[in-house]
Amino acid sequence: MTASVPRPSITVYCASATGIDPDFLAAARLFGEAIGRSGMNLVYGGGGIGLMGELARSAQKSGARVTGIITEQFLHLEQGWTGCDEMIVVDSMRERKRQLEERGDGFAILAGGLGTWEEFFETFVGRVIGRHGKPIGLLNTKGFADPLWQLVSHGVDHGFVRTAARDLLWMESDPHLLARRLHIAVTTQSATPHDPKEMLPMHGEGEK
Repeated sequence: MTASVPRPSITVYCASATGIDPDFLAAARLFGEAIGRSGMNLVYGGGGIGLMGELARSAQKSGARVTGIITEQFLHLEQGWTGCDEMIVVDSMRERKRQLEERGDGFAILAGGLGTWEEFFETFVGRVIGRHGKPIGLLNTKGFADPLWQLVSHGVDHGFVRTAARDLLWMESDPHLLARRLHIAVTTQSATPHDPKEMLPMHGEGEK
């Protein structure tokens, strides 16, 4: 009998905010659906409201195993979703972010605020310096990710960020296309570690 291949997991960073444009909620639902239908599991921040809740419920309904990682404080603030297949409650945000990064085979960043941006940049820097070799994709709903992409590009234009570092990021407006790209990457291991000297600005761009 052939052993079953474990389903890869995608860690998703997104908002728990309420009262937002319903198009962002719809995009989260579609992305959760795409994760489940493509044969992947979901790791996320454990919230039950906002984009977090829409994402998790949709992913589970579409076949994904859902793991939430949350602090005791945010278990109440983000109304931790009791429907998670596994809910891990940790002591600190540092531990939350560590487990979110370690448990995912790839990453997706949906619309969000300060916490989402912090998680994105920490994960992105980890990729740049070679701490991990996992793919990172931005879901650009209604142009929300454009300023984030422009900020990274602004750093490239002024020599503070290498072009090779920016090239590690993907940005897609279609939730299903982003899920498909991530699925291909995590199942073929097409995203791999690299020499940080290729990415860090103190070593320059090298030959054009």
